[in-house]
Amino acid sequence: MSGSGLPPGIALNDPRPIAARSPYTFFMPHPDELEALKPGDGVKAIFTQTEGETKYDAERMWVLIERIEDRVAYGILDSDPDDMPLIEAGMPVAIPLTHVIATAFSKSNPRPNTPEPREYWERCFVDACVVEGRSHPDYLYREEPDMTREGDQYADSGWRIRGTQEAIDQDEANGEMPRYIALGAVLNVNDSWLHLIDAAPGSYFSWDAEDQSYVEVD
Repeated sequence: MSGSGLPPGIALNDPRPIAARSPYTFFMPHPDELEALKPGDGVKAIFTQTEGETKYDAERMWVLIERIEDRVAYGILDSDPDDMPLIEAGMPVAIPLTHVIATAFSKSNPRPNTPEPREYWERCFVDACVVEGRSHPDYLYREEPDMTREGDQYADSGWRIRGTQEAIDQDEANGEMPRYIALGAVLNVNDSWLHLIDAAPGSYFSWDAEDQSYVEVD
């Protein structure tokens, strides 16, 4: 292994910037989970190969812990890479706990009870200008869900999120179509309306620029 605790040509992606950019769709383990880890447990990290060409930019793989020292988990790779020829299952690796994206606890070390983060995978219909950050959510309403797609494990939330008319006009001029995506993907860009998320179907809200808040409208 190299001085990094990984085979030469292999590195880890730091997940913390990803979590900071996408707090509603990318979740890190609770600190209590990391503190409870012991030998025999597993941790998942994002590996990347820095030499040669590979099919994927990175792969998420499991590591079986043999020991933990100074907040670094030492163990062996417990996954078979899809296309990362410089590393293979069984190789020794070292994973800083700051880079752990998931945990798996053995039967002898039950997972601690920690708060489960609320996830926002239900779908919504939203203008492209909102998702791309070119407009704030200007008009929001929730109707009875009617767009759930066959084969999609997540249901339609009923939320319809519109940008400003100027931004919508620009979308139409550029051929940009509204999108049917996870609520969390919208919240990652603008969560100013999060407090409205549980409003009942039939609710309508408009952005009041003067008060810098959403007001309910008939």
